[in-house]
Amino acid sequence: MSVELNNNLGGDYFEKISDLASELGLVALGVTNAEPFTETRTEIERRKEKELHGGMQFTFRNPERSTTPKMIMSDAKSLIVGALRTPAPRLEKVHTEAVRIAAYARKDYYSLLRDALTVIAEILKKDGWKAQVVADENSLVDRAAAIRAGIGWHGKNGNVLIPGQGSWFVLGSIVTNVELPLSKKVQQDCGVCKRCIDSCPTGAIIEPGVVDARKCIAWLVQAPGIIPHEYRESIEHRIYGCDDCQEVCPEGREERNFEEDLDIEADYLAAEILEAEDQELLERFSSWYIAERNPRYLKRNALVSIGNSKETENELFKSLLMKYLFNSDPLLRSHAAWASIRLGHKELVDLAKNDSDPLVRKEIMLAEVEGFI
Repeated sequence: MSVELNNNLGGDYFEKISDLASELGLVALGVTNAEPFTETRTEIERRKEKELHGGMQFTFRNPERSTTPKMIMSDAKSLIVGALRTPAPRLEKVHTEAVRIAAYARKDYYSLLRDALTVIAEILKKDGWKAQVVADENSLVDRAAAIRAGIGWHGKNGNVLIPGQGSWFVLGSIVTNVELPLSKKVQQDCGVCKRCIDSCPTGAIIEPGVVDARKCIAWLVQAPGIIPHEYRESIEHRIYGCDDCQEVCPEGREERNFEEDLDIEADYLAAEILEAEDQELLERFSSWYIAERNPRYLKRNALVSIGNSKETENELFKSLLMKYLFNSDPLLRSHAAWASIRLGHKELVDLAKNDSDPLVRKEIMLAEVEGFI
């Protein structure tokens, strides 16, 4: 694609960039300056101090870095922020043998977004400017950049909401040393609506726009370690992400993509995950954040899904639970024990009672206390 932008840095220059962005599939484009996101840094540090990040790293790792664009490019003048829509046909009926994947993770939308932003960045470079694409990285707070660039407003679910479109998109930026006209901030907000707060299955939205990651299913299924007991049932069949707070949002409901009743990109079976080799899972889900790059966590989530299936007569599930009760990894054995307890497989539970690892024995002890066995 060949586009001449020339060096007239007024509104015409940005208009040409914006037209190109639309051709490349971006649904919104805005510009903000490269000054620090001071308020955002303060909020990140506040949440980290209160441990609301739940051990999540990303922009919590180095708040100063992620809120200071000039640490990416010392002479940065502008951030060009773009949004790419993630079509999200509802999964009308996901049967109990299947697992759920959040809409944004069904394809590598961030790769598509980077490709689009890179085209624009290369044209800026051709015009003599510096330009660096940043998307899904901990070096920049993408939501704060989008809000300041007039892409949307900070929704009560913690996401950026684009007027008339909602939050079904991924965000990225181009950091550049060209000074462009600034976009106006969106003056809209959620008003009195609090459907997302009321509908969160774990009560993770503790105040408008503030999510406690320790309760958020999207983080619980990504976080390393044992999944806390109190959230396993609410996780249902999710193995990556959670869309509930977006599903109930009225903003942009008319724009949803209903071309298919079932999104085939999300049509995976729990058994597929548990039967796959580790390398196969890493290759299939290469764009996902998987803790420690260890597929054990996908298998852990699949075991929770089986435990929530109510498929007490499913022989495949039963044989998989038997297999994982003898797995060398105590984390997987403990979740297999929990699933066996949930499905009432007494003979499998009896096997788990003899396990030497405290993680597995704790599952048995808790089940006895709660009256499951």
